[in-house]
Amino acid sequence: MMGVLVDTSVWIDYFRSGEESERLDYLIDENLVITNELILTELLPLLVIRREKPVINLLEKIKKSSLKLNWDEIVNYQVACLQSGSSGIGIPNLVIAQNAIQNNLPVYSIDKHFKFMYEAGFGLKQYT
Repeated sequence: MMGVLVDTSVWIDYFRSGEESERLDYLIDENLVITNELILTELLPLLVIRREKPVINLLEKIKKSSLKLNWDEIVNYQVACLQSGSSGIGIPNLVIAQNAIQNNLPVYSIDKHFKFMYEAGFGLKQYT
């Protein structure tokens, strides 16, 4: 496995010592964690406010999957989601999904919207 794109929802759970801590610890220990600028943008502001400089430094060292936005694909994913009955999937989650598909990375998320996208049939792989 070349890596796993870890979604913001998992990081938040991890910082709260939640249920996903052990699984994420494994990925960290195996150096399999991948992030992107969108995920970091969701995580870093609160860490900056809390002055969590060591955590910020560690997150910024994680391998990043570069974002090459393909807005046509993102629109198509949103159309597929709407046609399948989900109207609440936000653009940030669609961007993360598009980034993962584009780079052939499984996504590790506990966000219910990703579960829906895994099943939507547009090629998003789930980390299990």
